[in-house]
Amino acid sequence: MAHNILVVGELAGGTPTSTTLELLGGAQGLAAGGTVSVALLGTGASAAAAKAAGAAKAFVSDDAGYDTVRAEQWLAALEAAVDQSGADLVLIPQSSAGRELGPRLAARKKTAVAMDCVRIEDAGGLKFTRPAYGGNAMATYSIATSPAVATVRAKSFEAASGAGASDVVQLPAAGASRTNVTGMEKAVSAGLQITDAPVVVSGGRGLGAAEAFKSVEELAAAIGSDKAAVGASRAAVDLGWYPPSQQVGLTGKVVTPDLYIAVAISGASQHMAGCSGSKTIVAINRDKDANIFGFAKYGIVGDWKAVVPALIEEIKKAK
Repeated sequence: MAHNILVVGELAGGTPTSTTLELLGGAQGLAAGGTVSVALLGTGASAAAAKAAGAAKAFVSDDAGYDTVRAEQWLAALEAAVDQSGADLVLIPQSSAGRELGPRLAARKKTAVAMDCVRIEDAGGLKFTRPAYGGNAMATYSIATSPAVATVRAKSFEAASGAGASDVVQLPAAGASRTNVTGMEKAVSAGLQITDAPVVVSGGRGLGAAEAFKSVEELAAAIGSDKAAVGASRAAVDLGWYPPSQQVGLTGKVVTPDLYIAVAISGASQHMAGCSGSKTIVAINRDKDANIFGFAKYGIVGDWKAVVPALIEEIKKAK
């Protein structure tokens, strides 16, 4: 069945983000002859439309008032884009902005939203799959109303490639907002962002001390600074052992790397909610009954102080 799909895009430096391109790639596969459109708001949106691979049409506004996401302003523009595109499916990144925009857009259109989806497929109708019970199960939903709205995790689809939108439609400038952003502080971290890295190496409270994260960083460095990033469990972050910007879990970042290495992490449900979408999980823990082993494809039962240095040496030999 053909679907008209609108992707709510995000911009970084005047270019569609990697997650936006992934949603456009997913939209191409789901459209089945329908139209794929993208909505881009903020400085450089019109120019970015040409880089929005997979989209036939772009709904844009270059108004700098959209550069900071204030839901009231964005929702008015997105409603116009939904109506003009005739979309029966709206895809939104599962970002801090998307978590607010998805439910509020669905409420305005008197429809339903599926949050934090990791898979969307057309199987006799659109089916939306998302983690449930802290990542211990997967739940599949269908939405009876139109347009269906879904927020989608990064790396749930392959990124679209090719030409961008050739048909560009201007949206209204940002209107008034009852909220105001008084300031923003950008988290500083070296190397890859954990949400973008194909390999994430995370440490937990079982490391025993903040200094032990040096070994975790050395393991990531051995894999490659262009491939691996370092994460941490909530317990480790709460103890002040690692920056909050690197926290993986329900109250931190959701990561979906090709490989997730959990060092001295027990596997609490709130942590697994942030990494259960990983293609392969490798767990290192001295407790053979640790919950993490129930999610791991490969498990190493042993003291991380012995296992991690041995892994580093073997990785170096293999290079």
